[in-house]
Amino acid sequence: MKRYNLLIVLLLLIFNVTTAQKKGSPAADLSILKDTKSKIEATVPLVIQHLQTISTKEGDNNIVNNGKIAVGREYGILESEWFLYRNNMKNCILNNSSKKAKKCMEYHNNMFRGTMINYNNYITNLTRKNGYLGVEGDTKFDFKPADIATKLSEAYFNANDAAGRMKADQKRDFLGQTMSDDNKLTPYAQLAQ
Repeated sequence: MKRYNLLIVLLLLIFNVTTAQKKGSPAADLSILKDTKSKIEATVPLVIQHLQTISTKEGDNNIVNNGKIAVGREYGILESEWFLYRNNMKNCILNNSSKKAKKCMEYHNNMFRGTMINYNNYITNLTRKNGYLGVEGDTKFDFKPADIATKLSEAYFNANDAAGRMKADQKRDFLGQTMSDDNKLTPYAQLAQ
């Protein structure tokens, strides 16, 4: 009888090791959250620098002051959507079956992608050389909403697969990291100084 128990334990151990390390099994890497945060935050100083250049050329401080207020409003929308996105994606994985989680994540990913596109369009139009002569060229941003949304989607889908191999407490801890302060956007007032 003991031999059969040992055999069952060994088979279960082999099964667990092989399923946890399946070839092509996605790694649970959510470092894209920090990359996305950095890319969003990097847009603010570039926009303000552009506004300051225009303001100096025109000799009108209202350009930079009003511009900062307008950009702050748009950044605030993106900041709140970033929080909701991370929370919704976490909840999609925690509260649904795998199939429902994927549909839920696709929906929230599309919503956040739309928000990023709106923000990108706003800052791109604001910094385009179109009416202020003497301001050299367009400002170039390392902010591509479609690429970012694709990478975020892949990371969360991989996290969903990885979470499926975890126990409930491990899953909550693992997905809880997405809501950490490290992934929270820096407030606009700090970036706009």
